[in-house]
Amino acid sequence: MNGVCWLLVLGIPLLLVQRRLHQEIQLLFYVITRRGEVALALFSLLFFPGVLLHELSHYVAARLLGVHTGRLSLVPRPMKDGRLRLGYVETGQTDLVRDSLIGVAPLLSGGTVVAYAGLVGLGLSDLPVHLATPVQHLWREGMERIYCQPDFWLWFYLTFTVSSTMLPSSTDRRAWLPLGLVLLSLLGAVILAGAGPWLAAHFSQPLDRAIRIIALVFGISLALHVILLVPIWLARWLLSKMRGFRLV
Repeated sequence: MNGVCWLLVLGIPLLLVQRRLHQEIQLLFYVITRRGEVALALFSLLFFPGVLLHELSHYVAARLLGVHTGRLSLVPRPMKDGRLRLGYVETGQTDLVRDSLIGVAPLLSGGTVVAYAGLVGLGLSDLPVHLATPVQHLWREGMERIYCQPDFWLWFYLTFTVSSTMLPSSTDRRAWLPLGLVLLSLLGAVILAGAGPWLAAHFSQPLDRAIRIIALVFGISLALHVILLVPIWLARWLLSKMRGFRLV
């Protein structure tokens, strides 16, 4: 399976599971506190490290690219469309390339943190081997070694919060479509000029490796989100029943 397939197989479920998990966490906080503003504050506090990295990535990228920056806010605010904005950075008008690079910066920085925290901090590099082990006690011992990693819960929390906030927002992606159309047009012109085989020979493998790295980051993030979704959903459901809440 090539990198693009892995990216789709892991990326699409990640988007769906992440959205549902965020909803369940917000509902859980609301059921516990019975106050919307307190639930919002707790949700924002939970993801603060990831939001901080996300917005700082925008800010640093803009400064490095020579784009004017304005206000940086980490105060959560509900949007008119019902979404929750956990933070933002004001940047000046610029060209498509720099706008796209500023938009993708959180994915690059967050992906680096998730890859390091997941593979090194949590020791997940050996997870496929443990899962493929047919002997039950060896599988259990392998999972226990992961759990016994130094500062396991700190790395788990950091990996989760960063992976939950590293994906670019719709505003971050605003320049991607026009830039993508320009690049596709240039690629088409190059292929028509007869340079297609040369491009495939020199760029297909590096591009596939880069996409596989992104897919790996998505896979780590998906695994953590799936692990957390069931207990958080169950806790929210039980508390809702106990307190007589009917959440739709």
